[in-house]
Amino acid sequence: MTVAKFWQQARAVLGAAYPEEPPQAWSFGDSPELANELLDLVLSGRKTATCDALWRFEAESEPLPAPGDLSIILDGSGIPRCVLETTDVRISPMNEVDEQFAFDEGEDDRTWNSWFAAHENYFHRVLPGIGREFSPAIPLVLERFRLMYPR
Repeated sequence: MTVAKFWQQARAVLGAAYPEEPPQAWSFGDSPELANELLDLVLSGRKTATCDALWRFEAESEPLPAPGDLSIILDGSGIPRCVLETTDVRISPMNEVDEQFAFDEGEDDRTWNSWFAAHENYFHRVLPGIGREFSPAIPLVLERFRLMYPR
């Protein structure tokens, strides 16, 4: 299914107050497997937050998310699966992220230690691609969201 067709179906449920043009479509993680794993956590209601390095937004000249933004989330095959609404955004050094945020990301055992280890591995994989290196204090964009569709 195309993003446009998916958005038409979502808009039919969400209401005509939403724009006709589909919001940005993207997937979690850096692999099809991770995209599917994290999407499943969102669809189950366990994952209500996500983050990425501020440097990645800057390197890609991508605007930061803002409360009220909508996103279409794709699975690992690029198929649209849900619509999220951003509810809160803040920037924090990685080593200062609080335990509640780590829990709300919904991954692994939901502890801060497992969250930090998984994200450290992730950033070691993706940051060299934008000419950056991992450090525990890298600036992160912390985003909270709610599942809008499917409900």
